[in-house]
Amino acid sequence: MHLAIRGVSKTYANGVRALRDINLDIPRGMYGLLGPNGAGKSTLMRTIATLQEPDTGSITLGEPGSAPDGSIDVVREKDRVRRTLGYLPQEFGVYPSVSAERLLDHFAVLEGFTDRAARRRVVEALLRQTNLWDVRRERLGGYSGGMRQRFGIAVALLGGPSLIIVDEPTAGLDPAERVRFLNLLSEIGEQAVVILSTHIVEDVAELCSRMAIIDRGEIHLEAEPLAAIAALRGRVWRRVVSRAELPDIERRHRVICTKLQSGRTLVHVYDESLPGPDFEATEPDLEDVYFSVMGGHQGARAEAAASRVIS
Repeated sequence: MHLAIRGVSKTYANGVRALRDINLDIPRGMYGLLGPNGAGKSTLMRTIATLQEPDTGSITLGEPGSAPDGSIDVVREKDRVRRTLGYLPQEFGVYPSVSAERLLDHFAVLEGFTDRAARRRVVEALLRQTNLWDVRRERLGGYSGGMRQRFGIAVALLGGPSLIIVDEPTAGLDPAERVRFLNLLSEIGEQAVVILSTHIVEDVAELCSRMAIIDRGEIHLEAEPLAAIAALRGRVWRRVVSRAELPDIERRHRVICTKLQSGRTLVHVYDESLPGPDFEATEPDLEDVYFSVMGGHQGARAEAAASRVIS
């Protein structure tokens, strides 16, 4: 299965240009859409999920190389898309006084599982897959944030969708729940196209074999995470400075990011060569890629190198 996005743009009635000529090819597996709040991630996810239409452009879902009549036009064939779509939005409501088992059974009826025995098997399998079987009879109002997210995934998986969209799924989860949820997504990604929309770099680094960075409605980088990291190698330098030194460092160098380390400030800068005797080379990570792209510091050569590795 493969999702092809071509020339998608969206401007809201208030004049905000949420998407600007988006072009992406998203294969089976985990795909990360990374960007800050307000970057256009949710607009793109809602468009793919058929909740709104683009002003221009096309979106198709199908097997790579398949005939046009074998693909689904996401914009024009909304009912066909919805039959193969699982969507977990950033915020979703539940009936707090109803148990997970009862509500999932209700959603299964709406999904078309009319045979009671078959429906019971499906509900049990999903509750076990999301590790909610032991708490299936507890009220959803008493669930933790991570448990509610896992219940949301169980609902999204009804019907065995081939396209799954999850929007900011780990925001607000504690570390243990985040790990459980990411492990669950990793399992799901083996069977479907899964788009993970997030502003959390670690989620993409841990899960996704391909990614895109979006900001102000535009795609600024599309690459494999490991290729994008490799393209930065030899261009990221670090130095520990005092807070008083930081303004001067920011004036003289292209600062990627700053972090606190033992009460002092660790600065990462982008430069084609050693920026000064007090700096040392450091192995880049996906956070360096993200902030260098967002800051406009990653040059065309680094982006071209990442593209060559993935092509």
